Amino acid sequence: MATRCGFVALIGEPNAGKSTLLNRMVGAKVSIVTHKVQTTRARIRGVAIEGESQIVFVDTPGLFRPRRRLDRAMVAAAWGGAADADIVVLLVEAHRGLTEGVRAILDALGERTSGRKVALAINKIDRVKSESLLALTQQLNAAWPFAGTFMISAEKGYGVDDLRAWLARELPEGPWLYPEDQIADLPLRMIAAEMTREKLTLRLHQELPYQLTVETESWQERKDGSVRIDQVIYVARDGHKGIVLGKGGETVKAISQASRAELEAFLDRKVHLFLQVKVRPGWLDEAERYSEMGLDFRDGNA
Repeated sequence: MATRCGFVALIGEPNAGKSTLLNRMVGAKVSIVTHKVQTTRARIRGVAIEGESQIVFVDTPGLFRPRRRLDRAMVAAAWGGAADADIVVLLVEAHRGLTEGVRAILDALGERTSGRKVALAINKIDRVKSESLLALTQQLNAAWPFAGTFMISAEKGYGVDDLRAWLARELPEGPWLYPEDQIADLPLRMIAAEMTREKLTLRLHQELPYQLTVETESWQERKDGSVRIDQVIYVARDGHKGIVLGKGGETVKAISQASRAELEAFLDRKVHLFLQVKVRPGWLDEAERYSEMGLDFRDGNA
């Protein structure tokens, strides 16, 4: 039987459940999942195998109205992910329906996806009644000729197998791009940084999570099989540094412990994690920081 392989881009508004769906499809945590919007910055690829097909998922930042350079770079990365994919899956939240943001995405789909197959995945179906779900399905399909429509709950797993099986059938024939045991093509250093950033995002509130970034400065393999990871948390202001550190360093210590535990589970080995907090007032305008996040600094130009 011929093998199939291709790229699938997950697009949608912030918080539509793209990262949760990616992690569910791949069966491992490769994209950070938080209750805050706009937490996915880089185009993270997760790899799933379904029968003879290898599905390479491109998780994109949520599509929203950009205000800052970082926002613009994130939106450019999202549409770039869709343009490079073989199939695009638009996620829409069942309980929010056809919002202004979804309309804007539908308006841009024709120009941005140029003839690619686009599937609709209505997510979080457990939050609404079946009648309103049917009405929403008809409304969305009238707005765009979707190649397939799926009712799913990425969090609970409902309908996800059907979507994965459909994607596996629709991908082009071709050799697999990744070894069978590889689930993500993001360098481990970046995955480690994302895990720490997730813990920061969950722990800190309001605007601060968007004013900080995490970089893995060094990664040392040790003779006993463990790994030492040194990371830097960059914040924009002195006041932010105090918030991240917390009273007597309690906050950063808790973040470090939570991140280390998750890294150990992910890497299946002992991890020695060391975090430093540094103030870099202009990091949001430094090309190097964008490269570390897998974004193109030039995409942030107004």
